[in-house]
Amino acid sequence: MVRLRQYIVKRLITSLIILFFVGFLIYCLMRFMPTTYIEQLARQRAEQPGSTRTYAEWIAQLNSVYGLDDNIFVGFMKWLKNAVTLNFGESWLFGIPVTTKFGQVIGDSVLLVGIATAIEWAIAIPLGMLAARKQYSKIDYGVTVAALIGISLPTFFLATILKLVFSVKLGWFDLYGKVGRDYLSLSPFMQVIDILYHYFMPVMTLVIIGMGSLMRYTRTNMLEVLNMDYIRTARAKGLPERRVVSVHAFRNTLIPIVTMIGYILPSLISGAMITEILFQIPGIGYTSYQAIVQGDIPFAMFFLVFLAFMTLLGNLLADILYAAVDPRVRIS
Repeated sequence: MVRLRQYIVKRLITSLIILFFVGFLIYCLMRFMPTTYIEQLARQRAEQPGSTRTYAEWIAQLNSVYGLDDNIFVGFMKWLKNAVTLNFGESWLFGIPVTTKFGQVIGDSVLLVGIATAIEWAIAIPLGMLAARKQYSKIDYGVTVAALIGISLPTFFLATILKLVFSVKLGWFDLYGKVGRDYLSLSPFMQVIDILYHYFMPVMTLVIIGMGSLMRYTRTNMLEVLNMDYIRTARAKGLPERRVVSVHAFRNTLIPIVTMIGYILPSLISGAMITEILFQIPGIGYTSYQAIVQGDIPFAMFFLVFLAFMTLLGNLLADILYAAVDPRVRIS
């Protein structure tokens, strides 16, 4: 337990150092933008209807938050000082603090990716194990073909096909949006049903795209585990095949799945950007895309740095879970 605590502290310190340099690189990219672009962007913001700031005030805000009048390192340290206090400035595009906008949209992405991940794992892991148990059977070939289809299909192509079939041809679902037109007039329970109804096609898109890789990883690792000596010993003792697979083999099969856990946290935060854009789900992926396209530097920089933080945290969590899943892994 002491070694585990020391390992976690060491990894956290390393992650903070990495995050520092990642943030510095992102800041440098922002500083390397042409000055004329920043001035033009500030002028556009000032001329927008309803803008509460003048051109000079937009430039002043950018200079105060990002230290553009100083050299790169001093400017970055000023930004870092503000970031430590969770002051990431005000979003140019949305006109509210960056963290406030982030809090408004992150729930939609967590809900979308969370539902898709749960369904994906509930289907892909059992199918991958079943294909391994019945190697070279029709079930195995069917799972392999399905996995290859899922891996090969581009997200935009699959989403377009689903919208063509279920929205245009059959008319079962709306093409875009998170809620329907009469959402506000519905009861709280029916509002939840309306959201889930609009999430059906985005979730299906994410499940089909992500399920292929997970099925393939589960099948490949299960085949390797089933050929190990301890599995032969368990069978020789007369244990039922179901117990051999579900108890003795399944734990080692989880190793590649644990690896994928490292990607769950950043995916929950980043959202499924392409899927959210295609279905116009107002999650963090769609919002960050709008911010980047519109030149919303404060929001874009916050999003990229926070995404890097969640990636490092996810990798740390996956490494710790290795020791819990695989007895051969020990922290030294």
